Amino acid sequence: MGNCAIFIDGGYLSKILENDFRGQRLDYKNFISMLTHFSGAFRLRTYYYDCMPYQNNEEGRQKYANKPKFIHALNRGVPRFEFRKGRLRRSSSGRYEQKGIDVLLGIDMVRLCSKGQIRVVVLVTGDSDLVQAVQACKDEGAIVQLYYSSRSASDELLNVCDGLYEINEDLLNKTNTTAFIG
Repeated sequence: MGNCAIFIDGGYLSKILENDFRGQRLDYKNFISMLTHFSGAFRLRTYYYDCMPYQNNEEGRQKYANKPKFIHALNRGVPRFEFRKGRLRRSSSGRYEQKGIDVLLGIDMVRLCSKGQIRVVVLVTGDSDLVQAVQACKDEGAIVQLYYSSRSASDELLNVCDGLYEINEDLLNKTNTTAFIG
């Protein structure tokens, strides 16, 4: 089937783990191995997209201090892992929003597909901003597998992807209790 690459929207995954699964911890190395195994392809690389947390209070400062440790652990523990950093911006409503994540992710997906380096895209997100990038990958002949939460995924994105895999309790339990080779 060729190579695959895994593209993880870290903010999205963190948000669904916190909101949908009561902050359940995830064994990322095993999660990536599981996604690779289910893809049926050799994993070229895993890309993880996220921003540094905002330091508006003690909790934010602690998260900011822990983020480099988390990324370092993934870099050391997961072969062919790459962290892609976006930025935070304060919106007019006063909330902080990630910026640049979807563009980086979409560019990486399309670039790897158009160069023929991957034939399978494994995508962990729910964002409709990626619909055109997914379609471009499909136009290049790639198969796009989407891992998403049913509580926060765009219908438009669900409709354009080739394979849909819900991130649910069963999947998370398999990830945290089963060793996958890949």
